[in-house]
Amino acid sequence: MMLKSRIFRIVLIYSVCSLLGCGLSYGTPTDIACLKNIKASLKDPYGYLTSSWNFENTTEGFICKFIGIECWHPDENKVLNIRLADMGLKGNFPAGLRNCTSVTGIDLSNNALYGPVPNDISRIISFVTTLDLSTNNFSGQIPADLANCSYLNILKLDHNRFSGNIPPQLGLLDRLKTFSVANNLLTGPVPNFNSNSSFGGDSYANNPGLCGKPLEDCTSPSQGSHTGVIIGAAIGGVTLAALGLSIGAVFYHRRLSKTKKKDDDPDGNKWAKSLKGVKGIKVSMFEKSVSKMRLGDLMKATDSFNKENIIGSGRTGTMYKAVLEDGTSLMVKRLQDSQRSEKEFVSEMGTLGSVKHPNLVPLLGFCMASKERILVYEYMPNGSLYDNLHIVNESRKRMDWSLRLKIGIKAAKGFAWLHHNCNPRIIHRNISSKCILLDADFEPKISDFGLARLMNPIDTHLSTFVNGEFGDLGYVAPEYTRTLVATPKGDVYSFGTVLLELVTGEKPTQVAKAPESFKGNLVEWIMQLSVDSKLDEAIDVSLVGKGVDNEILQFIKVARRCVIPAPKERPTMFEVYQLLRAIGERYHFTAEDDILLPSDTGDDGYFEELIVAPEVRVE
Repeated sequence: MMLKSRIFRIVLIYSVCSLLGCGLSYGTPTDIACLKNIKASLKDPYGYLTSSWNFENTTEGFICKFIGIECWHPDENKVLNIRLADMGLKGNFPAGLRNCTSVTGIDLSNNALYGPVPNDISRIISFVTTLDLSTNNFSGQIPADLANCSYLNILKLDHNRFSGNIPPQLGLLDRLKTFSVANNLLTGPVPNFNSNSSFGGDSYANNPGLCGKPLEDCTSPSQGSHTGVIIGAAIGGVTLAALGLSIGAVFYHRRLSKTKKKDDDPDGNKWAKSLKGVKGIKVSMFEKSVSKMRLGDLMKATDSFNKENIIGSGRTGTMYKAVLEDGTSLMVKRLQDSQRSEKEFVSEMGTLGSVKHPNLVPLLGFCMASKERILVYEYMPNGSLYDNLHIVNESRKRMDWSLRLKIGIKAAKGFAWLHHNCNPRIIHRNISSKCILLDADFEPKISDFGLARLMNPIDTHLSTFVNGEFGDLGYVAPEYTRTLVATPKGDVYSFGTVLLELVTGEKPTQVAKAPESFKGNLVEWIMQLSVDSKLDEAIDVSLVGKGVDNEILQFIKVARRCVIPAPKERPTMFEVYQLLRAIGERYHFTAEDDILLPSDTGDDGYFEELIVAPEVRVE
């Protein structure tokens, strides 16, 4: 019923806006202008928008293929959601958003955006239900006009440089379910939200002067002391004025030196600098072979989590490369928005630290400091499968067929073990080519397994079920938007998309080889080619004519079975592993004793995913 009511509200917004002439019905030119303006106004150092947002195409729905863009319908240029998190974008708040009149969700988090949020923000994003500006460098006051964005369910402004008071008018946002202004420079009383929107202290943490429930009460000087204060202030004012002249120059020069920096957080590690007082906290290690360390060692090894050491980021958090004093390289992950209690977190870590398999990235240890949750992993020098497939340069050439086949087989083996042999069995929920990492020998290792349970569940917006709670855009099984339940067959669908990436070299949300008239994603393209008996056209051209065409066609057929719309018609992960292993039998990627019989091959029902447990039995 909750989902239906949310969908009803979104449809209602759409209908009302159409009647009022908001641009939804005839908004195609304005939505295109909106995205053009956003692209032009932001610096894009990593080329996400440059490579994907191509406006030369004029077919209906072409912007729906852009990275980070979700449309109301794939054949219409009407933007539903804009998801541009973790792209390193720089610039001011994109005022061009006012032309995306049909947008209901905006996520600009984890970028390098700066400056104030426009005072007329409600005129720019009138019908938005989700606004996430967290982890940027926005400054100035939080505009009171946000209170006029009356449809807001999520408002995240944390980890910025907002100052002044929180506008009390925000308490009028009676739909608000998630609200955070933590880690800013805010002062004064917190808003009085209604009983349906009560927020804990974590929503306001690490601000210099906020007060009021749920924080400490706001205090004011007693009436009897006012006279003394006035007299004291008059006398003290003369002294302070003279003193101010003598020290003013010192502060002026200090400020000059600070303003030479681009921001007060040029290294992107403002949060880490706040941990200085807890550097002595021990890192709990699972591996005896790994030397004992403290948080201070990790901070030194990552240059205090400097943004230059970021090697990956996603829904579960940001990954940094750490180099210890002895030259050992590690991967250190800062978890995103994990609100588990300390006891629950330690128990979950005990479970994950016990999960061992050759095709899983080893979790070496973890650390808790203040509200931060940090994980330590073995370093994977060859990065992610996504980078190796889609970012080809002089230092990274296209992978040959045998390597792609090996990665597919051994990754399938790891996922099959999680589904069928690990106890308790684990549904990954976030399978993508970014979660498959490659070691020095290009052996695939699965990362982020079991982390879905550590994330704070979000239940506020339709797009949550399409992109976020159950995985990255392009990998999410279609049934998740209806059932809202993670299942093994959902993992199979996501892994099938990865297999299609391996064999086609195409990204899951955009198909470069498809004709301009095609408006779907990678899975839809494969299904269309299958119907037309043209699957061979999908094969990466670098693999064609190498004497392995039959193996490649068998491989792509297995991948196609994994992404069948009906979950019951998909194979189990164990069956996927066996099918792929049979294709690569002549390469001897796996030995006979590597074959593990599943403890349970039935998977039509939902089995319980990773639970809080002190240890894991490895079969």
